[in-house]
Amino acid sequence: MEMRRITRIIMTLVVLLLLAGFVSAQELLTATAFFDQVSERYGEIEDYTAQVTITNDGSRSYGTLYYRSPNKIRINFEEPEDQVIVSDGTRLQVYMPRFNVVLSQQLREESEEAMAALAGERGLELLRRNYSIAYLDSPGMVPLEDQSGEMVTKLRLNWRNTGEGYRQLVISVGEDRLIRRIAGVTVDYREVQFDFRNIELNPGVPASRFDYQRPPSANIYYDFLFEGEG
Repeated sequence: MEMRRITRIIMTLVVLLLLAGFVSAQELLTATAFFDQVSERYGEIEDYTAQVTITNDGSRSYGTLYYRSPNKIRINFEEPEDQVIVSDGTRLQVYMPRFNVVLSQQLREESEEAMAALAGERGLELLRRNYSIAYLDSPGMVPLEDQSGEMVTKLRLNWRNTGEGYRQLVISVGEDRLIRRIAGVTVDYREVQFDFRNIELNPGVPASRFDYQRPPSANIYYDFLFEGEG
């Protein structure tokens, strides 16, 4: 009797373990499904602000980012001091106080989406179309960086064709499905990193925030990248 009872207990444990393994497998998201959850999360956001740091070839700039759905972005920089990048969705403007110039560029459709990729749902949809998506190492959460207490899930995106601006992107996503870091390798193998901190969701960023008035003394150069459409 005792042996039979022990056998039943062991069999019950085996069944429970098998069921637990089955549930875990069912709950395990593919990288693409996880990415879709992130995109859906950003689709729920009307606007947000964040502290952004951009690291590029060893140089470091930082400031406050303002985003308004679907494609309005502004960064007021503290370093370089007073520099501004702003897009109202149709025109990109960059004020460079060091040279007292404003670069003003009418955006093509693909450029408009590329600007949105920094911050919003439309850009994430663009990335999904143009990049293959996988977990960097595993689906498990890992520290954002060495000795960091912030845990994230890391995705690796590899370009599907050479027409994209980045060969590879590593996107670090917090438990709240908000992006904390985007690290990219450009076409010419430069490393660029965007870090997002102190994210405040739906604070009511007004559309007027993206109406930029250049300093009267600044020189302005139009369509410096390519000829504007229309």
